[in-house]
Amino acid sequence: MTAPRSDLPTHTVENQPNAPGNRDLWAHDPVLRDCVPPSADLVAYGAAMGRSDARNMARNANRHTPELCQFDTGGRRLDTVEFHPAYHQMMALSQEAGYAATAWDGGTHATHAAMVYLASQVEPGHCCPLTMTYAAVPALAANPTLAAQWTPKLTARAYDPRTLPVEHKTAATLGMAMTEKQGGSDVRSNRTVADRDGDHWRLTGHKWFCSAPMSDGFLTLAQTAQGLTCFLVPRWLEGERNAIHLMRLKDKLGNRSNASAEIEYHGALAHQLGEDGRGIQTIIEMVHHTRLDTAIAPAGIMRGALTEAMHWVRHRSAFQKRLIDQPLMRTVLADLMLDWEGATRLGLHVAAAFDRTTAEDRAYARIAVALAKFLNNKLCPRVTYEAMEALGGMGYIEDTSMPLYYREAPLNGIWEGSGNVICLDILRTLAREPAARDMLHAQLNRVQGNDARYDAALKAYGTRWTTLPTEAEARHFAENTATLLTASILLGGASHAVADGYIGARLAASSGQIAGTATHIDTDAIIAGFDAH
Repeated sequence: MTAPRSDLPTHTVENQPNAPGNRDLWAHDPVLRDCVPPSADLVAYGAAMGRSDARNMARNANRHTPELCQFDTGGRRLDTVEFHPAYHQMMALSQEAGYAATAWDGGTHATHAAMVYLASQVEPGHCCPLTMTYAAVPALAANPTLAAQWTPKLTARAYDPRTLPVEHKTAATLGMAMTEKQGGSDVRSNRTVADRDGDHWRLTGHKWFCSAPMSDGFLTLAQTAQGLTCFLVPRWLEGERNAIHLMRLKDKLGNRSNASAEIEYHGALAHQLGEDGRGIQTIIEMVHHTRLDTAIAPAGIMRGALTEAMHWVRHRSAFQKRLIDQPLMRTVLADLMLDWEGATRLGLHVAAAFDRTTAEDRAYARIAVALAKFLNNKLCPRVTYEAMEALGGMGYIEDTSMPLYYREAPLNGIWEGSGNVICLDILRTLAREPAARDMLHAQLNRVQGNDARYDAALKAYGTRWTTLPTEAEARHFAENTATLLTASILLGGASHAVADGYIGARLAASSGQIAGTATHIDTDAIIAGFDAH
């Protein structure tokens, strides 16, 4: 390819980094490789997502946002969304790699989580329908007939966006529509009504948030005579469109490539999933698995932002020195890398727990995924912003990926339970499940004796929280617990420089709240361990 011209009529372009070109996101990430065993699909996906054409697809999918098509020219309802071709290309790339399928077709949840982490570095928007498709599989087990029909299509390594009933498609995606205007997280206040219609049901009501409205079906909640019940609502019926009206698309801060809609059910045909009146208990399996993705995705966003920052500071000079060689810049980046590596190892540690099948491990996965979701998402906006600032003014410009990362940074903290909801779930899990509490304490105690500062922090934690906290203290408790859990994982697997730096900066309170104040860390070793350049 012919290089762009640098000699311009008024000046010569100097001191501007070239476009990064292809990056192998698997090969250049030693932390990911240390945490997840390689598979052919994962290695290939990391290479494909790191290519410059994947970044171009991501840029196009976010610049050319979805468009709602409610009616045809004659006024007949269409209720469809049109996407830029780049969005479909991203969907096909990830589906064919096994993003939604690998945990269910012989792979592992850890491999799936690694794919979420990789995709989030490039184009997070298309992760939404794929994450819900992955997470719907265990929920469908509540109805073996529906599972037999839908699961093979949800786990097919293919992408089929055609407007057809599921039985005529090679592959399918499944979304979720739960929240209503009057309730939000309080889904028990839902007012959508389900009326029996022979072997099926008919739903009437609204849903305030329906992400990925072009999915082939939705798990949704509606009221029957027995109470809130879970249903699968197919998008397309034989010879007609189901009575799902797309009222408008949400004008979102980020996640722009993906459509999110307000919808209404006008007697929409639905299939009951799970027991009548036990809708929350049925859909919670889907929520549990989506939380895994919302716990690991922020680590991917942090990684993407730090990778952009590292490329910039390696190729940009100021005051006669490369930025990467300036001590304060190195301190800032190394400090941020502590949070990124902690988030990455914590998220992948949780994913590995999803792969274990004992009752104790399942209980541990429930508490650990909530802790990881809470902490990782609170760190993500801060890390992303500081990485943006390393680029100066260019970090604020859409020519770079930094605005995309910054807009995306808050989303996973809101999706599937915002911070307060997650903290209250943590308290409920620990109160109701002794196995979760025991397994968590076992993990925290496992690395005792490896670092005196960690031991002191763990002792202080045990003294402070002799009983579960009050609701008002839930955030303090969640942060304290999740930070200790991260430190225990780093002590058990990270480099000495990272574990030592994290414990000193995050547990021993030797630094301030602002990135770059952790001055007693081995910046050279931490930066050297960031990638394989």
